[in-house]
Amino acid sequence: MTHSNDNTSARKGKHLSYSERSQIAILKIEHYSNRQIANVLDRVPQMINNEIHRGTITQLKRQKQNGKVYDYYTTCYDPDAGQAAYDRLRLNCGRRPKWADTDAFIEWADDKLLQEKWSPDVVVGFALTHDLFEPVIIPCTTTLYGWIDKGIMRTTNMDLLEKLSRKPKDASYRSRTNKRILGQSIEQRPSEIDDRQTFGHWEIDTVVGNKVKTDPVLLTLVERQTRFEITLKLKGKESVDQAICQLRERAGDTFSTVFKTITSDNGSEFAGLHEALQETLDVYFSHPYASWERGTSENQHKFIRRFIPKGKAIGPFSETHCLRIQQWMNDYPRKILGYQTPHTCFAKALRSLSQVA
Repeated sequence: MTHSNDNTSARKGKHLSYSERSQIAILKIEHYSNRQIANVLDRVPQMINNEIHRGTITQLKRQKQNGKVYDYYTTCYDPDAGQAAYDRLRLNCGRRPKWADTDAFIEWADDKLLQEKWSPDVVVGFALTHDLFEPVIIPCTTTLYGWIDKGIMRTTNMDLLEKLSRKPKDASYRSRTNKRILGQSIEQRPSEIDDRQTFGHWEIDTVVGNKVKTDPVLLTLVERQTRFEITLKLKGKESVDQAICQLRERAGDTFSTVFKTITSDNGSEFAGLHEALQETLDVYFSHPYASWERGTSENQHKFIRRFIPKGKAIGPFSETHCLRIQQWMNDYPRKILGYQTPHTCFAKALRSLSQVA
């Protein structure tokens, strides 16, 4: 049966499938011409010509005759070879991927992600706001995560602490009566503090390594507007009041202008905080089991836990090491600060205070 007079219109814009390539191989064995195969598959003859040219392979065959072995070569169309050639050519189709022209950015980003422990969003935001590269070669945050997933960068998902450790939070919250009254409730805190409109309002907390009472703790203070962090290594929770008094002495006359309010939880280590500071500033206490009311401190603790994991004793870490953690946190660009560092924003706020004075 011949299809040479078939008038069916050829399909356009559709590539050959593997099953069609298999049909071509079978029809070639049956000695169909390329044009006849094109008619059977409803394809343009030139497409069949090109496909057979790409998928033709040379095979070595061996034949025994009269006690002798003869080797000879033959050519035939192979659907697997045709499919492999097609897949190889498809790699060169479409737009050139963005990462192919961003070697300098990728190298810089890997360094920030691996050495300085930045997040992908901070890498992208900092590069854009500081004009480190041409904007056209800087990907968006989602794209950068995609490059990490695909293995284009040296950074892996294992290096991204937040991506692997983030867990869904329980949205339920039960309001509990504060049985321990240590001072003013957070409900009395002025709204401009809640909105971070003014500088000088701090949150205080402690970071515990393990549950051994003799293990030192970290006292943390974070300024709510600039996210500037102060970290002090203490012998224990009972040393909090003494550390605050020493901090006030070191700050001198500037203490009351830099420290206007402090917000704390109801931990026993802060029981004397109100009495120690009542003549200098206002101290507010959050509700029990409401860590979200001190969200700035909680977020800061995530940074500390990168260096001092939960359950690991703080004692072996030197004060110098703790100061390095503090410095890293204050030099870490923040999206909420327009990818400026807390140190930069804190310095600007201090300059503004001196100009007003």
